[in-house]
Amino acid sequence: MNNQIKEDMKSILDNRPELVKEVNKVAEVAGYLWQKGWAERNGGNITVNITEYVDDEIRQMPAISEVKQIGVTLPHLKGCYFYCKGTNMRMRDLARWPMDNGSVIRILDDCATYVIIADQPVNPTSELPSHLSVHNYLIAKGSNYKASLHTHPIELIAMTHNKKFMEKDYASNLLWSMIPETKAFCPRGLGMVPYKLPSSVELAEATIDELSDYDVVMWEKHGVFAVDTDIMAAFDQVDVLNKSALIYIAAKNMGFEPEGMSQEQMKEISVAFHLPK
Repeated sequence: MNNQIKEDMKSILDNRPELVKEVNKVAEVAGYLWQKGWAERNGGNITVNITEYVDDEIRQMPAISEVKQIGVTLPHLKGCYFYCKGTNMRMRDLARWPMDNGSVIRILDDCATYVIIADQPVNPTSELPSHLSVHNYLIAKGSNYKASLHTHPIELIAMTHNKKFMEKDYASNLLWSMIPETKAFCPRGLGMVPYKLPSSVELAEATIDELSDYDVVMWEKHGVFAVDTDIMAAFDQVDVLNKSALIYIAAKNMGFEPEGMSQEQMKEISVAFHLPK
């Protein structure tokens, strides 16, 4: 996924290597999502808070869209800037052309509206209110998390079609027990949200509730929502969780219930690596 940034056009990325690095991470992750089969058609969304990379020149850039309503007032986002995947855009295209399939937006001072400032007037994801609500929550609680990811990991979604796996922390403990890395690299586990209408306020609110205890939240029969310091770290958490789901399913396909690590063995990992759970 080299040459992700077009060189033949004026871009907000020009002469801003740190911002280029962040956008290229988004492009790289988008490619992984497509390759894994987690991003059918225009499925999935990515939003990254890039405010720390914004300079005075960017702050003075004119809008290239009309003022748009977020749909909710988010007081902690005043003056923030985000890179957002575009609505109806495909991850496989974003992987190659991130600034043609996403855009940079500026949250206006009323904290209820935004404008697109670069590179193209690509409308952000229809789930922008949900993503921005999460970022507002993260800033409010003093989190250093800057990236949010929504994607459709096949095996994790399949598990949510069994109500047993939707019980609080049942899936977390099962997935942790499959391989030590899952406990180490997704130490807060997997939150669960019962099915709600995609893009709804109810889904956003339920997700934020779960994020008080988890970094990755499962949406029943739909997908996952993950947050972390950058988009690669958010992807990594989903990746290790889905690896555990694959191990579990492989064992079941071989005709047996996997034994998994014991609670004592998992506690030993938590102590050894100073994990939160």
